[in-house]
Amino acid sequence: MLQFRVISIGTLGAHPLWNEKGAVREAHSTTTLIESGNRKIIVDPSLPPQILQPRMHSRTGVKCEEITDVFLTSKNPGQYRGITLFPNATWWMAAADREALAAVSEEVERFAEVDEMQSSDPKTRGVIDFVKTSLEVGRRVKDAPDRLADGVDLFPLPGVTAGTAGLLLSIPSSTILVTGDAIVTEEHLVQGRITTPCEDMKRAQESFREAVEIADVFVLGRDNVVFNPMRGSFGRFMSEGKQD
Repeated sequence: MLQFRVISIGTLGAHPLWNEKGAVREAHSTTTLIESGNRKIIVDPSLPPQILQPRMHSRTGVKCEEITDVFLTSKNPGQYRGITLFPNATWWMAAADREALAAVSEEVERFAEVDEMQSSDPKTRGVIDFVKTSLEVGRRVKDAPDRLADGVDLFPLPGVTAGTAGLLLSIPSSTILVTGDAIVTEEHLVQGRITTPCEDMKRAQESFREAVEIADVFVLGRDNVVFNPMRGSFGRFMSEGKQD
């Protein structure tokens, strides 16, 4: 049986459609658990490990070592701060962003060669730890297949980055799209707005339109589960689908 659960609702550091400027909170992506058969897939483990691990326990009861797959919706480093919690999983990313991440790995590795023992500053050590995580992702992440599990399909959403991609979940009468930063919040969805920075605005707008055309329900990149305002799917989904 296919089901999903939001582990952590993401947020923007500053929400431009709330007239916020500058960083008013710490940004992080929505983290979702998808279960299909014997596969347990975490999407965008964005929170730091020390925060994400207890959140996993309280929201799912699933142990981190039970996760079979981690899917990253983009190369954005903010998507994977907690990824080291899942050493037994296969890590996936759409090919275009995986290739872009690999291209900068050499520069990142040079930075990581700084003698971390010389720094006792917590902020500096935090940066070094984050760089080491990015290097591990660059080495381990693989090109995502078209289908990750039964009913869980890759859905390219290029624009915000070249390889931004979501996951399309199919249940009997509804389609759920985990959007990543292709659609970040409910306000962006309703107003047809694209988040910035954006590598290719035209492609991002095309991806946005495709998402709205195909999905009944969205798990937004920096927000909660939202029903497609263009469709009258609420009743069908609540009667036949499963989410928390």
